[in-house]
Amino acid sequence: MSAYAAGLKGSAQQQEGEDGERVRGESDSLQGWASDRGLTMHVYKLGVAEGSAADAVTALNESAHAGRSDWQLLAEEQVDGIDENSVLARAGRKETLVDPTYYPQIKRAPGIFKVKAANVENHFLVREALEGQRIKRIRITPVQVGTYLIRVALG
Repeated sequence: MSAYAAGLKGSAQQQEGEDGERVRGESDSLQGWASDRGLTMHVYKLGVAEGSAADAVTALNESAHAGRSDWQLLAEEQVDGIDENSVLARAGRKETLVDPTYYPQIKRAPGIFKVKAANVENHFLVREALEGQRIKRIRITPVQVGTYLIRVALG
């Protein structure tokens, strides 16, 4: 099983991460819509898949999850014995889960989170401090947001 974080980030570019290859890019699809509605432009999907995370993201695109078909894999981690509901509940303690019934535009799609950039930045700053690294201001990327969501969800 794979826990994954996906974002609507088209025009993919590959970037090496500490856990292997990850994909990131830019697009205005769901983020633009959410920003126009007063949510935030930092809106991401978190889920758990039986197979690989890449296959799960392909399935999201084929089914037009949340009315969008330009989902990209941002981060993934192998997990065993955990279901999607518990992952969403754990991540929901730290970040806001977008209510799919309140926003008809996302077509009742579960697992979409409104992420505060300040929480992501604090997570990485504290991690650097605990690891004894030199603390420096970081610029948040979609890959870091995906990694953060997975770490929060898995505890």
